[in-house]
Amino acid sequence: MIISGAMLWGATGPMMEWVLANSDLTVSFMLTIRLFFAGLLLLSFLLITKNDIMSIWKHPVWWKRLIIFSVIGMLGVQYTFVAAIDASSAVLATLLQFLAPIFVVLFVSFANKMLPPKYQVFGILGTLVGLFLLLTNASFDNLLVSKTALAWGIGVGFTFAFYTLYPVTLMKEWGVLIVVGWGMLIGGLILGVVISVWNSHLWNTLLEPTIAFMLIGIIFFGTIAFVLFLSSMKYITPVETSILSSMEPLTAMAISVIWLGKTLALWQVVGVIIMLICVTWLSIEGDRQQKQRKQN
Repeated sequence: MIISGAMLWGATGPMMEWVLANSDLTVSFMLTIRLFFAGLLLLSFLLITKNDIMSIWKHPVWWKRLIIFSVIGMLGVQYTFVAAIDASSAVLATLLQFLAPIFVVLFVSFANKMLPPKYQVFGILGTLVGLFLLLTNASFDNLLVSKTALAWGIGVGFTFAFYTLYPVTLMKEWGVLIVVGWGMLIGGLILGVVISVWNSHLWNTLLEPTIAFMLIGIIFFGTIAFVLFLSSMKYITPVETSILSSMEPLTAMAISVIWLGKTLALWQVVGVIIMLICVTWLSIEGDRQQKQRKQN
C-alpha cells in the first residue's frame, strides 16, 4: 500500500509542475479544485456504497480532531508541497519531504519521553548529509534552491509528519476513507473561502482540454495515493511509513527526467543515493528491532 501510494503521489508532482508552468493557474486555485472535488467524489462513493458519513459530526471530540487534521494535516501537507514545487521543482519538493522522518522520530521520542535509538540518530544524520549535497551540490557557497523553496520544503516535512502521526486514532475509530474524504472536502472549502475562489478569473482555464485532463489525473492519482498511504498505517508504524515512502522521489525523478527533461548535478545524485540508503537502512533496522522486541 505505502509503496503503491508513494509512487502515485510521486507521479502527481511532475504533473502539477507541468500545469503550473503551462497555465495561469495558481497554487491556491489548483489546490482548491483538487481537494474539493476529490473529497466530494470520495464521500459520494461512500454514500453510494451505503456508508454512514455523518455520524462523526455527532461527537464533538471527533469532529474537532477531524477539522484539525483537515487544516494542518491534509491542507497543510498539500499546500506546502505544491508551493515547494512552484518555488523549485517536483523532484526537489518531493525529496525535501525526507525531512518528515526526522520530525516523526522527534515527535515519537518526545511523546515517549525518551531519546531515539542510535540507529535512528545515525539514519537522520545520514539523511541530512544527503540533503545537504542535494541542496548545495557539495558547495558551502552554493544553495541550489531559493530560501522560499527551502522554507516550503521544511513546511512539507513538518506537515507530512503531522499528517502521518495525528490521524491514527481518528482512522481507527471512523475508517480511512471517511477521514480522507472529509479532510479533503473541508480543506478545499476552507482554502476556497480564504481565496474567494468564486470570484476567480481562472475558471476559464479549466475549459482547456489538456489542463482539464491533467487536473483530472492529479485528482484521481492523488486521492488513491492518500487512501493507500493512510491505510498502510494500519499495518506498519508511522516511522516505517514515512521511510518506505522513499519510492515517491524515485518516481518523481524518473518522470521528471523522461518527461520534463530535468537533471541533477553529480553531487546532487550522490546526495539522493545517500538519502535513499539511509532511509532504507532505517526501515530494515526498525523492522529487525521490532521483531526482536516481540520475541523478548
